[in-house]
Amino acid sequence: MKFKPNQTRTYHREAFKKRAACLCFRSEQEDEVLLVSSSRYPDQWIVPGGGMEPEEEPDGAAVREVYEEAGVKGKLGRLLGIFEQNQDRKHRTYVYVLTVTEILEDWEDSVNIGRKREWFKVEDAIKVLQCHKPVHAEYLEKLKLGCSPTNGNSTSCEPEASLLSLTNI
Repeated sequence: MKFKPNQTRTYHREAFKKRAACLCFRSEQEDEVLLVSSSRYPDQWIVPGGGMEPEEEPDGAAVREVYEEAGVKGKLGRLLGIFEQNQDRKHRTYVYVLTVTEILEDWEDSVNIGRKREWFKVEDAIKVLQCHKPVHAEYLEKLKLGCSPTNGNSTSCEPEASLLSLTNI
């Protein structure tokens, strides 16, 4: 299990834990997404992301988390949406799109906890995530519902109006 000794949790006024994540794509076509193994359940796949540090902006946190958990760097794109998980965990996660430009051979979580990464077709990733991380599957489903690129450069979604409340998780 992953443990960060000096980690400080940050929260919104409504007691939601602030989180940030990236859907990491192999190309701007957004047809292959990178998933990482869970630190709690190494045989399960998740979208890389985690808690925001104090004074950290969501986009910076997303890029940092992807670097730590997936060992990739890239071009940060649009904010896909802000997703809330209300049941037991009370998370509010800012989810960005990132086009991968660099893949590290060894990275922090691969060395420290043996984390793995793998490319999935978007449809396959949704199926894998629906089993144990349905909120992560929601990110990709939203992408497929209209936030995918229209011509490789522009998008057809409006991130400002995309706070999703996921109460059935």
